[in-house]
Amino acid sequence: MRVLYVAHLSPNDSAEYRRLALERGGHTCIPVNQYGYGMKQVLLRKVEHRLVAGPEVRRFNRDLIALARQHRPDVLWCDKALFLQPATLDAFRAMGIPTISYMIDNFFGPRRDPGWRLYAKTIPLFDLHCTQRDANVPEYMAAGARDVIKIQTAFEPTIHFPAEKPYTDAQRDRGVSFIGTAYDQRAETLTRLAREGLPVAISGGPQHWKPKLSAEEFAALYREGELYRDQYRSAIWRSRINLSFLTHSNADEFVHKSFEIAACGGFLLAERSPGHTARFVEDEEAVFFHGYDELLAKVRRYLPDEAARNRIALAGQRRAWTSGYDNDTQVRLILERVAPLTRGRGAASHARDGEVYA
Repeated sequence: MRVLYVAHLSPNDSAEYRRLALERGGHTCIPVNQYGYGMKQVLLRKVEHRLVAGPEVRRFNRDLIALARQHRPDVLWCDKALFLQPATLDAFRAMGIPTISYMIDNFFGPRRDPGWRLYAKTIPLFDLHCTQRDANVPEYMAAGARDVIKIQTAFEPTIHFPAEKPYTDAQRDRGVSFIGTAYDQRAETLTRLAREGLPVAISGGPQHWKPKLSAEEFAALYREGELYRDQYRSAIWRSRINLSFLTHSNADEFVHKSFEIAACGGFLLAERSPGHTARFVEDEEAVFFHGYDELLAKVRRYLPDEAARNRIALAGQRRAWTSGYDNDTQVRLILERVAPLTRGRGAASHARDGEVYA
């Protein structure tokens, strides 16, 4: 299958991992990197983001149509393509090309980020919406969606894998470790743990953590900077406890990080949720907490117990690798759902191309 793949593509973006999964599945990707679009001047970019309009938005849509005419893809896959105009989706439909919207963020959630103006208009026009939340399925249908599939965030098997020889605590130089952003109350929670005398290690973008931590806290707790790929995997291996928080401002059921930690063979201590407990057996494949008091109790329980942590981490690793928590499985489910729309496409569906774009 030829996939016109529209996403923010860099070695550190999860959209790039899904592209790799498509190619491993034998599909041909025609990539469109959304990082190549947008006003260069900072103020103009902010205005563009809020209005979702302007010359770069128009260029983006023209380029997609031109690429469709040139390559005749079987599917258009859009990963949070907020510049996409409704008329462009109409044009793809006229060419007989099914369209997929893959959206990790929560359009219907409480955060209310800017930039959704065009996306709201395109919801009824995509052939398939992919969402990671049960609540979003009826919300998309109520907004006029044609079809919706519930998927989950996943790990990338070429990056998130266990150490050839399992680490021991003698090799682990991170105690209670969190790698990620400072959403919600994470900074407050982690500093409270540190004040209890626990060995907290925080990594992630400094631009996120410096405003949330005092100078003393940042100096004491922040380590190694922003970690990706090999460095990220190594930090998981070197952590006695790997914390995974839900992003409540996005109404998440689960997060990438939980599946990545488990796939790497790390001990996972995650926020309890129906999404997490449905995917890992509690206290056997992962450990969960709700609220600060339970988090503190679980950290104190497991930090000194290397044998229990190693046992649970190994079981969680097996679960991740055998239960479809990888990108390849999730991408395959999406393409299977849209496959009926790609059958029977012939010259007749393309004959209208000249009428649409002339």
